[in-house]
Amino acid sequence: MRKLHILIGIALCTGLMACGPEPDPPASAAALPTIGTSGHKDSLKPAKQLFGAERAGSQSTPAPFGTYAKGCVAGAARLAETGPTWQVMRLSRNRNWGHPETIDFIEDLSRVAARQPGWNGLYVGDLSQPRGGPMLTGHASHQIGLDADIWLRPADNLSLTAGQRENISSISLRRNQGAYVNDNWTPQHAEILKAAASDPRVARIFIFPGAKVQLCNTATGDRSWLRKIRPWYGHHYHFHVRLACPSGTEGCIDQTPPPPGDGCADAQAWVNNILNPPPPDPDAKPRKPRTEIRLADLPAQCATVLQSR
Repeated sequence: MRKLHILIGIALCTGLMACGPEPDPPASAAALPTIGTSGHKDSLKPAKQLFGAERAGSQSTPAPFGTYAKGCVAGAARLAETGPTWQVMRLSRNRNWGHPETIDFIEDLSRVAARQPGWNGLYVGDLSQPRGGPMLTGHASHQIGLDADIWLRPADNLSLTAGQRENISSISLRRNQGAYVNDNWTPQHAEILKAAASDPRVARIFIFPGAKVQLCNTATGDRSWLRKIRPWYGHHYHFHVRLACPSGTEGCIDQTPPPPGDGCADAQAWVNNILNPPPPDPDAKPRKPRTEIRLADLPAQCATVLQSR
């Protein structure tokens, strides 16, 4: 069954946006408190409409609430559109918001990238909406200000105009549907991914299976950072960084940690499934369509996050 899901995901997730089911479901999402249908005037409205309409963060102490795929973020900070070692892409989306720890991480990683030959920093894709929550389009996750998409295109020009940032595209690093890296892969990509995964704030990084196997085949010395690099559908135009819940944020729910070890055998299994697809399972049940998240389905604190001015 897992093999069939992998094949379906690989077939569907071929673009710049993340898609598919939320990676590695959180450990205790069922324990989240919810608002209840009578607790708020908008409780039955689609949450994506409410959070997608917000243009600025809430005036409150920074705090993520809920899980990466069902939550919100209070007091989000805005990543500057242009910095000394980064540029935010697709400015029209207004998704360059995150927990302050996420902003600090991106700035730190961009300085590492700027030291790589051919790179002046990072092109940064989607973080979260100003108050997090479900998005009108695209991601299932990125809801609590702790997710960030980093383009795999070397950021060699940090003087792009707003118009150029809407139209320029990242580059794909995959070959054979993600079983291998292509000629766009460089040692610099490996160094940036290693730096990101070595950061103690990071919980996991999602990238296509062939990239993980490439890292496994070339890594030397301490290999502990490889554990955080997780193979996932798509993710060949960007890699997805997920931070752990910051210390002291009681309303934030972490995912179950990755399994022990470097995860290289698991990544190779993904690649083997790409190269030698298993036959369809005749007994497989069709996947249920994703249900739309209402405000009432989110943690109770999210109503307050929406109301804060």
